[in-house]
Amino acid sequence: MKYVCAGILCFLSLAGISQAPVKEEAAVRAVIDRLFKGMALGDSAMVHSSFSNEPAFTSMFTDKQGKPARRNEKLSQFLVAVGTPHKETWNEEIWDVKIQIDDAFAQAWCDFAFYADDKFSHCGVDAFHLHHDGTGWKIFHLADTRRKEPCKIPAEIQKKHNPLEK
Repeated sequence: MKYVCAGILCFLSLAGISQAPVKEEAAVRAVIDRLFKGMALGDSAMVHSSFSNEPAFTSMFTDKQGKPARRNEKLSQFLVAVGTPHKETWNEEIWDVKIQIDDAFAQAWCDFAFYADDKFSHCGVDAFHLHHDGTGWKIFHLADTRRKEPCKIPAEIQKKHNPLEK
């Protein structure tokens, strides 16, 4: 037997359903943005607040011999690097962010370009796995690729970091 939604009740029900994913996607994105804001500020406490206990970090890159390589890092190492005073501002710009959520699990995939102040360092893809612990979303796994080229960085990001075009 088919059921048909009628009038305002159907609209309100569907509006509520469609808003939940959008709200949760924004909450996931806020965690990622907080991570990068903390990196730019050199605020290891802000960065730490984006992660669960003992998250996994993995970077894929090409080594000096041209072979695929992988490096794992610990949160404590990353927090020390962020919190240790450095003269450059670490700017990780992201775009084409795709977020998927199922229950208390979320993943986000995005392109990025990393700049020390306005000096380009590398680009790649960030892949985040997050879980909702009852109080909010936390990153439990972060993997990335790193390369110098090819990089298809959007013009507005390139312009933002090119002092000659400011």
